[in-house]
Amino acid sequence: MADLNVEKQRIAMAVEFDGSAFHGWQKQDNAASVQAELQAALAAIEGDSVVTVAAGRTDSGVHAEAILVHGDVSAARWQRSHLAYLHGLNSKLPDTVRVIGVKAVKPDFHARFDCRERAYRYQIWNRNTLSAIHRWRHWWMPRELDVQVMQEAASYCLGTHDFSSLRASGCQAAHATRTINRLEIRKTGDAIEIEVAADAFLYHMVRNLVGNLVEVGVGKQSPDGFRELLAMCDRSKGAATAPAHGLYFIDAVYDGFSSRELIGRS
Repeated sequence: MADLNVEKQRIAMAVEFDGSAFHGWQKQDNAASVQAELQAALAAIEGDSVVTVAAGRTDSGVHAEAILVHGDVSAARWQRSHLAYLHGLNSKLPDTVRVIGVKAVKPDFHARFDCRERAYRYQIWNRNTLSAIHRWRHWWMPRELDVQVMQEAASYCLGTHDFSSLRASGCQAAHATRTINRLEIRKTGDAIEIEVAADAFLYHMVRNLVGNLVEVGVGKQSPDGFRELLAMCDRSKGAATAPAHGLYFIDAVYDGFSSRELIGRS
């Protein structure tokens, strides 16, 4: 039995994972999850259960490049060698999950509640043929997309708004008001990237946003029509939800650091 008097150290971990291998972040009874794998690896090192908390939940199939997770571990074991702890943890994880950065934080630090901004990237493969390489990393869109008009429509999302038009029916948030700080669309070759950062997101908000921007990009909706859709605050008037496998959690920002800044640190 583990010594209940062992002094604990709360650590923040930047975690990368391939979402195609999991039914999302959150631990589930009958499905593979990232949280279950990470907690099993921590338990193997600690000799006791470790509860982890992430900056946000991800759906089945969604990937992460640097989601921030906290957990409490043995202070003595952690202080012995941060790098050894990091490598030991990764040795217990499947190839589809990696802790890519870690640091000590205060005992009351909370990965979810202390997060000031979260950022996602959505990737689209815009070519008339499906890619053999990018098949499960991008949403394949064979029709040509007009990135310029998509960016015009996206500009209407900047700032603080009621995003009920982008809110999935299963959302449990108390309200739909969110603040989008940045929304950029870039095209490089056949790949289009939509990057969005906000104080918080509603359930399926990014995927619903992408679905509607694609409607603008193919000419089914105008930028002004998209602005009117946002003002309606009615999800039923919007486009279909974009598939999960094109979405990546890329950053979580806190006072003094972000999850991306932890990459390579130990």
